[in-house]
Amino acid sequence: MAKGKRYKSNFEKVDRNKKYSVDEAMDLVTSMANAKFDESIDVCVRLGVDPKQSDQQVRGAIALPHGLGKEVRVLVFAKGPKEAEAKDAGADFVGADDLVEKIKGGWLEFDKVIATPDMMATVAKVAKVLGPRGLMPNPKVGTVTMNVKDAVSGEKKGKLAYRVEKAGIVHASIGRSSMGADKLKDNFKTLFSALMKAKPASSKGVYMKNLAVSSTMGPGIGVDVSSAQSAIK
Repeated sequence: MAKGKRYKSNFEKVDRNKKYSVDEAMDLVTSMANAKFDESIDVCVRLGVDPKQSDQQVRGAIALPHGLGKEVRVLVFAKGPKEAEAKDAGADFVGADDLVEKIKGGWLEFDKVIATPDMMATVAKVAKVLGPRGLMPNPKVGTVTMNVKDAVSGEKKGKLAYRVEKAGIVHASIGRSSMGADKLKDNFKTLFSALMKAKPASSKGVYMKNLAVSSTMGPGIGVDVSSAQSAIK
């Protein structure tokens, strides 16, 4: 089936006026993920915050119960004992200035970056490359740390970093369609619970405004916020 026909067929399965329960949404999104590759299942949340205000930032990192459904390639900037610790923990690439030169040359074959605090001056040399791609290490999400072993282990298992964007929206992948609806549901609940707990004290009015899930090649499916809130109780 051609991409256009597949999308149209899936689009017709979704009631645009309906807000689906979490169970319904996960069943539907996985049933429509029928491309020739293992589609990513993504969540889009519109929050009632103003990201321009420093006290209304929503960001963090969580370990998903079933991982991300894909291999995560981890790069670590470290030297000495911490370099050995990173390698023992399963990091895919470990180094310092040698990695900086590779990245400057256009190499980007990694998914997560971790650094020890003493290496941040070195990492800063490629900040303009890593920053726009969301790869810059940050202590707020645990990727600038001396506890390299646990950081690498967490990222390899499928740690999800999230942050609110300019329009008050959080986009995040919770796994792959091949994981099945039940595992994706667990991952979704973990993300939703984290977002609820991260509500800024200065956020007034409705915090969780809109919620939707979609597969890489599929249409968005509206999710009932109250259903999601009930699912994590």
